[in-house]
Amino acid sequence: MKARKAWAEKLADDKGLPKVIPITGRMSRRWGEGTVVVPAPREVDTLMKRVPQGRVTTINEIRAALARRHGATLGCPLTTGIFAWIAAHTAAEAKAAGRKRVTPYWRTLKAEGELNPKFPGGIPEVRHRLEAEGHRVEPRGRRWFVVDYARRLVTDFA
Repeated sequence: MKARKAWAEKLADDKGLPKVIPITGRMSRRWGEGTVVVPAPREVDTLMKRVPQGRVTTINEIRAALARRHGATLGCPLTTGIFAWIAAHTAAEAKAAGRKRVTPYWRTLKAEGELNPKFPGGIPEVRHRLEAEGHRVEPRGRRWFVVDYARRLVTDFA
């Protein structure tokens, strides 16, 4: 039986990415005209690492930065989200192995400042880390959000 890949191996596997492709067919009904960049996993991880303590970003800001970097109309929402998830699990794996500095995945939020329940440790872990950095987190129904996240939002990853 084949051994399961470590998260770090998944993050390092670029699979021929990044690539910019035209928006066609069914994609054009949703996204319009132009091009979409399908990023490499390590590109997403690199942008997540650029968010300093006390600040946050959203997956949409990362997608926009990737699109600018590659001259595309937009960044692929599906692969960018998957690669952020892989980067988060790689960081948790590295932390468990004793590494001190890991990708601060908890600083990458979903749209509108929502915490990502699929990140390692779920809402309790992400909430704890954000509150330890001075953010206020509150529930709205079953979902959790960083209060006034836009005031601490990183949009420029230069």
